[in-house]
Amino acid sequence: MHLHESIKILKVRTGTAQDTLRVASLHTDSWQAAYAGLMPASYLDGPLRDQQAGMWKSRLAPTAQRDGDMAGGHLLIAEHGMDLLGFAYLIPGHDGRILLDNLHVDPAHTGGGIGRCLLRHALTWAATTRPGQSVYLEVLRDNTRATAFYAKAGGHATAARLARFPTGFELPEIEYTWHADAINAYATGH
Repeated sequence: MHLHESIKILKVRTGTAQDTLRVASLHTDSWQAAYAGLMPASYLDGPLRDQQAGMWKSRLAPTAQRDGDMAGGHLLIAEHGMDLLGFAYLIPGHDGRILLDNLHVDPAHTGGGIGRCLLRHALTWAATTRPGQSVYLEVLRDNTRATAFYAKAGGHATAARLARFPTGFELPEIEYTWHADAINAYATGH
């Protein structure tokens, strides 16, 4: 069965600490696929895997749980059977907005609707748990596949800046925002 056929039985659930290793691995694989040629290979093939593993271990540690959320955020897992196909992680901010800090799909399954499904679930979570708040994300400007995806999904470019990475390089990024009315429309499929 092709994934396009099985998207109808894709399961999206709240992530737990048991998802740490799989999420960290998929996150690294996604960056290596999407950012090859954009980020230094020495970073993608070097410290990235350990950095992602450390971040997700901290975020998803059982002691980081608060009211069903992890480290102040909320993890959504997209699965088909036992296969992790993607994830999204949202962090409510002190500024009244919600950061969609991560939305990643297994590089072997991009273009099959998993990203749209995760975005819909993420926006539904935001509309349900934090009504009236905007959702935003930051994406590398030169990640044209992602920028096209977010624009098509109703995100509005609201800022441009430089993203600074722990190993000392900088890359231009764009902030996309969904305001409350757009969130409700996208979450309900209108």
